[in-house]
Amino acid sequence: MKQISILGCGWLGLPLAKTLLTNGFYVKGSTTSESKLPILKSLGIEAFLISLDSKNINGAVENFLNGSETLIVNIPPQLRGKNNDSSTVEEKVFVEKIKNLISFLENSAVKNVLFVSSTSVYGVANGRITEETHPKPDTESGKQLLEAETLLQNNLSFKTTILRFGGLIGEDRNPIKFLAGKENLENPDSCINFIHQEDCIGIILKIITAGSWNEIYNGVSPFHPTREKYYTEKASGLNLSPPKFDHTKPSAGKLISGEKIEKILEYQFIKPNL
Repeated sequence: MKQISILGCGWLGLPLAKTLLTNGFYVKGSTTSESKLPILKSLGIEAFLISLDSKNINGAVENFLNGSETLIVNIPPQLRGKNNDSSTVEEKVFVEKIKNLISFLENSAVKNVLFVSSTSVYGVANGRITEETHPKPDTESGKQLLEAETLLQNNLSFKTTILRFGGLIGEDRNPIKFLAGKENLENPDSCINFIHQEDCIGIILKIITAGSWNEIYNGVSPFHPTREKYYTEKASGLNLSPPKFDHTKPSAGKLISGEKIEKILEYQFIKPNL
């Protein structure tokens, strides 16, 4: 039985762990919440309480990595300061976390790393974006994600595949719940770049089973309606008040292509229409 470690068993990591278990993997999973440990254990996941900060890693990280050939890194940047003040950004905190993690990886049996990143590394751009597009992040989280990507890719102790997800949606998660009834929303004619939770899991599983390492993939659905069309129809389907858009300014935005996943991995999207 192949063993795999998932750093971060949250909204995506937990259902991913369940899927890997049903596909014959032995799964080690981490959480930063002690109350979640029994939940992970009840599902058959070997659970670890692990948290990263800019100076060290708290928890039995050696045991968490021991015996795993593959590690999935699925933790958000979380750049807010200790007082939860959104104006206080700890400089390079996420990058330092990844540096600390790498020091443990170099002394482990891990051969492959799948790093869950974000299309935010492309920043504000117009036109069609592919994996060949040079990233130009314009947010602090995007900048640190890109630097973390580079650190992992440049390390020769293991192979790294970067998976840049678009906006994450699921049965319990959709931006329309926050946008319903709002007015003067910008960019009505720009397209959406989303991906469903089920496809996030499907793509990760495909990368692992295909052994597709040292790659960069955009994890984005091929469905790209305009923001106005998508949110209006989604609001109607959920019996919510549709948002209203500002048409006085020209729309700007990017279309992020996920075609490489379909061509190289031969992956067929489960929820192409979101």
